[in-house]
Amino acid sequence: MRYGMVIDLSRCVGCQACTVACKQKNGTPPEVFWSRVLMSETGKFPNARMQFTPILCMHCEKPACKTVCPTGATEKQANGIVTVDQEKCIGCRYCMVACPYDAREFNYSSLKSQYAGQKLTAFERTHEDKHQVGKVGKCNFCADRVQAGQSPKCVETCPAKARFFGNLDDPQSEVSQLIAKRGGHQLQAELGTSPSVYYLPV
Repeated sequence: MRYGMVIDLSRCVGCQACTVACKQKNGTPPEVFWSRVLMSETGKFPNARMQFTPILCMHCEKPACKTVCPTGATEKQANGIVTVDQEKCIGCRYCMVACPYDAREFNYSSLKSQYAGQKLTAFERTHEDKHQVGKVGKCNFCADRVQAGQSPKCVETCPAKARFFGNLDDPQSEVSQLIAKRGGHQLQAELGTSPSVYYLPV
């Protein structure tokens, strides 16, 4: 079992619903984004168009972040999900330097309200202990939802149905079939980290 995600670039409209859903689910501080959408322009006038590329932790099969972690805080679970143990993390940020996808975030300060000048809301307080100061955090494929048989929040939320989640080790799974039939590719595959997030071409 190796969980992975497929993102259809022809469907992504850059609405940032995934970004918002991720923040809502994980309660990350205002400056911290575990999921984001990069925007670029392709083509030439009059055929220029916007290109949207969702980015998150790639949950690599050979994660560079795990290799450099001096305390073993970064772990690769049996199901392929790469996690960070906040209790073991010492905030050295070696993993942030090693990650070629810029997918990790450092918590510089304690959680503060999304509403400037206001105290934490009741909802924000439920996430207060999840993001320790001086520690690194990142996407974990919503491991708690996956364990409960649900898809990651970004997959469930995407209004364009551009995201798919499943078992990459099963050739009959939806994600494996999409990769095979549509020519799914990994970002910076030449680095040898073997990401578990694949992109379908426009």
